[in-house]
Amino acid sequence: MLGALSLFSCKSQYEMLLNSNDVDTKYEAAFEYYNDGKYSKAAALFESLSVLTSGTERDDTVQYYWGLSNYRFRDYYTAETNFDHFLEYFPRSPFAPEARFLRLDCLYRSTLRYELDQTPTYKAMNAISEYMKEYPASVHMEACRLMMDDLEARLDTKAFEAARLYYKMEDYIASRVAFRNVLKDDSENMYREDILYYIAMSSYKYAQLSVQKKQKERYMTFVDDYLNFKSEYPESGYIRELDILYRRAQRALGRYAGEEIEEIDRKMEKDIRKGKFSDDM
Repeated sequence: MLGALSLFSCKSQYEMLLNSNDVDTKYEAAFEYYNDGKYSKAAALFESLSVLTSGTERDDTVQYYWGLSNYRFRDYYTAETNFDHFLEYFPRSPFAPEARFLRLDCLYRSTLRYELDQTPTYKAMNAISEYMKEYPASVHMEACRLMMDDLEARLDTKAFEAARLYYKMEDYIASRVAFRNVLKDDSENMYREDILYYIAMSSYKYAQLSVQKKQKERYMTFVDDYLNFKSEYPESGYIRELDILYRRAQRALGRYAGEEIEEIDRKMEKDIRKGKFSDDM
């Protein structure tokens, strides 16, 4: 070990090493710091070494471990930059496949929660997709699939919650349009059942709040939305609630009435008040 660790026993000695041009001693010390889990100091030494080893046989090793040290230190933004630079200059290095995965992992770890800007999410998804195509037999494939699932769920949630905001604001026209646009953009959205439910609820509430001369047409829109929902999710937990609204819409359209139907509605409404169904009604 050439006594490297004893040389770096205090801060001033580390700083002297950092500023020295002794490549061999600095190279050995950088790995000792890395192996001891002192990643910040290791990163600084590898960064300093990158100038001294440029163009030598140690160049790709120093550049790779510079990025890896930052990655272990959880400075994912800097590490991603390191790995991106590494892959540009050393595409055939034996470290390249792992550097490529670590770069996309940095991108993934730098993404934001769904309420915030999702530009980093799209960037990460593109990188992961490219990696999966280029390295289909990689040991990291399962990790890549899990990352993609998480990022896709994040985008689904953002789209769903953005549309639901209109519903919460009781802007039922905008709510229905927004939910329909979510499915237009991504028919496989993980909230598809909920989205179709809110589409039906939005059309019902819009009809209910409309002036009488426009209610018929708008209740007919709800009937279409209800039938569309029921055809896809006949066993949904939302069905009984929507069934009540469907019968009410039918009565509003003059299609059926009767005390028996009203009694069924009353019994079902009691269940709803007990919390068995959605409380968005």
